[in-house]
Amino acid sequence: MKISARNQLPAKVTAVTEGPATAVVELDCNGLRLVASITVEAARELGIAEGREVTAIVKASDVILGVAD
Repeated sequence: MKISARNQLPAKVTAVTEGPATAVVELDCNGLRLVASITVEAARELGIAEGREVTAIVKASDVILGVAD
């Protein structure tokens, strides 16, 4: 699969917590913890489970930065 998003990060699923509609997927991205919220249906269709290798694709219109006072 080819996509236009350039922010593609290889990661490993470390935990999946399913709610009624949303699954919270925790990822280890080379020591960096990322968390994604996806539908339970999508998580099941993609076979998302602990230990699975995935690609986190980040597409955002805004990035906000903060600095210490």
